[in-house]
Amino acid sequence: MANAKILEMKAAKVAEVAEKVKKAKSVILFDYRGLTVAEDTALRAEMRKENVEYVVLKNHCVRRAFDELGLSGADDMLHGTNAFAFGYDDAVTPARILKNFIKKTKKCEFKGGIVEGTVSTPAEVEAIADLPSREVLIARLLGSMMSPISGLAIVLDQIAKKNGSENAAPAETTEA
Repeated sequence: MANAKILEMKAAKVAEVAEKVKKAKSVILFDYRGLTVAEDTALRAEMRKENVEYVVLKNHCVRRAFDELGLSGADDMLHGTNAFAFGYDDAVTPARILKNFIKKTKKCEFKGGIVEGTVSTPAEVEAIADLPSREVLIARLLGSMMSPISGLAIVLDQIAKKNGSENAAPAETTEA
């Protein structure tokens, strides 16, 4: 009877992890060995501010969740001590936070990740960390879209002023 209850609890945990992976835009796996309690607390706080969930899970549980979701190729990452950063708002944020933290502390290392449903290598995760955030990309896109429109508006305004001054001059002479 006790074994059945334990199996039921494990199955529920696997289902919970699978749901988190499905909801997340990215899941970054990293080795957290060597962190002090203060460093770990600071990292968790920084992630929390950016709506990134930082958890330590058993590899076996995560492996089963990945299998349930059909994510093959992630088994190589699931060895040793792993922590997981789930990014729900933006795929880039967890990788960016971790890269900055690794650069600052010279501790931890990327093991890989799942980004937008695709298994990524540590090198790919590091490249993703260098991408600007979603908000910055949208601002750049809007800026580049507005530039030609602004230029067109200025040219049309100049043409209108020029035509207005040409039309205004003959109108004054006809009245006189």
